[in-house]
Amino acid sequence: MSPTKALKVRAALLCILVGVVLALVAVVTDHWAVLSPHVERHHGTCEAAHFGLWRICTKRIFVGDEERSCGPITLPGEKNCSYFRHFNPGESSEIFEVTTQKEYSISAAAIAIFSLGFIIVGTLCALLSFWKKQDYLLRPASMFYVFAGLCLAVSAEVTRQSVQRMVHSEHTAWTAHSLAWSFVCACVAAALLLVGGGALLLLALPRMPRDPWESCMDAEPEH
Repeated sequence: MSPTKALKVRAALLCILVGVVLALVAVVTDHWAVLSPHVERHHGTCEAAHFGLWRICTKRIFVGDEERSCGPITLPGEKNCSYFRHFNPGESSEIFEVTTQKEYSISAAAIAIFSLGFIIVGTLCALLSFWKKQDYLLRPASMFYVFAGLCLAVSAEVTRQSVQRMVHSEHTAWTAHSLAWSFVCACVAAALLLVGGGALLLLALPRMPRDPWESCMDAEPEH
């Protein structure tokens, strides 16, 4: 591998590394979306919530005279976090049965796990490529990273659809929502994994023939 190509490969891997870190942050945190109820009276408390792939956190927030909504979620208040009932059957929380779309939540979490699995396998292929000096291992590594980015993008979209269904449902108290920083991390991670994985795949492919009489077999052997 030429020095110029090696530098491009490192740049692609750096892009992928940032995407991997953001993907891990998105999956383990619970700020994918913030939910707010309708505020009917002032000088009282309202219950806002934020949730991720695995659990939901509710917070009782004081509502002042000029407040027309419950929040922001960063205001001080009594906080209570619990895992979703379908992930922890022993958890006693009635709110999960009415505020979460079980199928959407399980699907988003499962797809995110697949994404992490692709990231792990892709990272192993990349490490073996540098350890064994086998550049061809970068090809499967890049494909696994692309698959991870696709899965993470699908997981983010499923979560977004789940939030919309939750807010528009007649069985919930939530009337407003906003996507939070964990969701942004997931979207940015998906984009970086797709771009970095695609670039790495193009760099790992053998050189295409420059002249009509050349063939791919004439390319320099890979080590």
